[in-house]
Amino acid sequence: QVQLVESGGGLVQAGGSLRLSCGASGNILSMNTMGWYRQAPGKQRELVATINSGGTTNYADSAKGRFTISRDNAKNTVYLQMNSLKPEDTGVYYCNYKGYISGNFHSAYWGQGTQVTVSS
Repeated sequence: QVQLVESGGGLVQAGGSLRLSCGASGNILSMNTMGWYRQAPGKQRELVATINSGGTTNYADSAKGRFTISRDNAKNTVYLQMNSLKPEDTGVYYCNYKGYISGNFHSAYWGQGTQVTVSS
């Protein structure tokens, strides 16, 4: 089992910034990918950004140039720095963990979500 605890959401005006954090604990595999997904009201959950244990990142087109994902492997924590926020960034942001063994998918877990609201 892996537990994920998110923090850092809130209300911000358009053009502002927020930093989300997600700490992982439990049976964390050395090969893993952590990331952020978001779900706006009435929409499906979508990828925002991911980063693997080697530091390789992947961003949704909507996040490129504005958001930066990073991680501290010693703390098992992933961060999402969000700049130039837009009202369409509003939603619940979920932290995700995927563990791998010998390159094969092993398990996945979700955090409880943190609300981000961007006012116009």
